[in-house]
Amino acid sequence: ATEPTIVETIKAESPKRPTTFGYQKFYAAELDKKHQDKSYRYFNNINRIAPKFPVAHTASHTEEVDVWCSNDYLGMSRNPVVLETMHRTLNQYGAGAGGTRNIAGNGQMHLALEEELATLHRKPAALVFSSCYVANDATLATLGAKLPGCVIFSDSMNHASMIQGIRHSGARKVIFKHNDTADLEQKLAQFPKETPKIIAFESVYSMCGSVGPIEKICDLAEEYGAITFLDEVHAVGMYGPTGAGVAEHLDFEAQQASAESSTPVKGSAMDRIDIITGTLGKAYGVVGGYIAGSTDLVDMIRSYAPGFIFTTSLPPANVAGAQASIAYQKTYMGDRRLQHINTRALKQKFDSLDIPVVPGPSHIVPVLVGDAGLAKAASDMLLVDHGIYVQSINYPTVAVGEERLRITPTPGHTMEQMDHIVGAITEVFDTLGIKRRADWVKEGGRAGVGAMASKEAERMAPVWTDKQLGLLDGTAPKTLCSTKGDRAIVDLKALAEAQRRFDVTLGKAGFNPVKDTTISPVMGHTLAHGVNVLHPDFQVPTYLAAQA
Repeated sequence: ATEPTIVETIKAESPKRPTTFGYQKFYAAELDKKHQDKSYRYFNNINRIAPKFPVAHTASHTEEVDVWCSNDYLGMSRNPVVLETMHRTLNQYGAGAGGTRNIAGNGQMHLALEEELATLHRKPAALVFSSCYVANDATLATLGAKLPGCVIFSDSMNHASMIQGIRHSGARKVIFKHNDTADLEQKLAQFPKETPKIIAFESVYSMCGSVGPIEKICDLAEEYGAITFLDEVHAVGMYGPTGAGVAEHLDFEAQQASAESSTPVKGSAMDRIDIITGTLGKAYGVVGGYIAGSTDLVDMIRSYAPGFIFTTSLPPANVAGAQASIAYQKTYMGDRRLQHINTRALKQKFDSLDIPVVPGPSHIVPVLVGDAGLAKAASDMLLVDHGIYVQSINYPTVAVGEERLRITPTPGHTMEQMDHIVGAITEVFDTLGIKRRADWVKEGGRAGVGAMASKEAERMAPVWTDKQLGLLDGTAPKTLCSTKGDRAIVDLKALAEAQRRFDVTLGKAGFNPVKDTTISPVMGHTLAHGVNVLHPDFQVPTYLAAQA
């Protein structure tokens, strides 16, 4: 054998260097856990096409699918007044905000949006954040940390943003059973009345479609000395005569009678809530989040919350588009009425075929699958074989064994698209052997499905009544029918009202589509009332067309 070289001898005699942590191996192991328990998240390439809403194309521009799971509940992301306002703001004020709200990023568009939001909820003030995740996190974290000895009572099904905010606050957390006010009261009673308390809950719980008992929680808050924190993310734009959410909807007639006023309706559910949070990225079709409350509460969060202070503010075009969307929906109820009418119709179709839908009074249609692998397979089959995009919802978003397909009808879905998804899901259930409601009844029920033998006993009365939807007096909007050439409606009164918000900042939007060709090609050239530019895929309501 040859003698070792001097270099080899030195290496052999030198102390071994400690090995570093196996970062890449750790990453791979964590991902493997996700694959093993079927909770790994897959992100489909879905590109929603504004002129064809609710249609999108996949990675291939020639492959189009019907989207049935978007949170763009009302199609406002393609509403002409939103697009036109954003285009004009972009040309006037540029792409970005230029800094934080404290440094160069606090413009008149931001202030006007906050005033619009405060008026919407009839609160003294509002504050806009980059998202409602940030709004919830920042507000709960700041309040929980600042209030001395604060205890936060959190619904067991609260959104991750609220859970994270409570965790960041360092405050004591008490979880109460979902929508169980008896359990909440029993836990509130354990603390002195003078102890600062926050009850954090939601109006519409987005994965199951349940609705929070707002009025009863307000009663408990008053009795036990707590303040209320209500997340209306999945309700703003969707409920109430002006779209302010479920809290407004609970006093529908009183709120509607004074819709032109920003003065609170005393004693109403919305008036009793201390802090309301909402999003600009779902029913309003843009991006951002906000809180609304008392002047000092909002100013305190503005002054102390890192999530607000140390981030670039939203671009002017985004906040202008959001304000236009809110103003439009304040004036026109037709979109949300039709959304809820379509939701009812879809639930009835599934019910007739024994497709298991988690019972709920809201606009969410959660179709129970009950297995993570089957939910993913069903989603894939709908997309590949039927041209329908519905995302599967698995743990940790929902509990293991309660996996589902979360369906969200819109006013833009047609009768034909509705029949298509019902037929496709029926076929997928048959092919994959997914349990129907009758199967869940035999097993004692799951996620509220089949817990009662009678379907009638399991059903919940919807938030929107027949009267509020216009079903009793014949004013209800009709589901679109593509074979009849129906197109979505733009309400000219609402459009003009939204445009008026920007007469000072952007100038009047009195385009003449015959002479003016500077409008974005996304916009159309139909003139009505002399001030409104309409999208080519929209039609004027007959009662307005007669006035044009």
